[in-house]
Amino acid sequence: MADSEYSTSNDTSCVDSQEQSSQEAKLEFSEDEETLIIRMFNLVGERWALIAGRIPGRTAEDIEKYWNSRYSTSE
Repeated sequence: MADSEYSTSNDTSCVDSQEQSSQEAKLEFSEDEETLIIRMFNLVGERWALIAGRIPGRTAEDIEKYWNSRYSTSE
């Protein structure tokens, strides 16, 4: 029984690391996507869903995370 518990927790950590890697990969945007995000942001502001609708395969959350990591002003 201890072996199955260990195996389960080990499998979970592998899944977590894979999810984390895929999230980091999603934050890599092409130059065209970056240009479009900047242009759309200047037109509509922080309407992430509207911007994401113009970029296939991207979610509003992806766009917002990208924007905040790239252009956020922390003081």
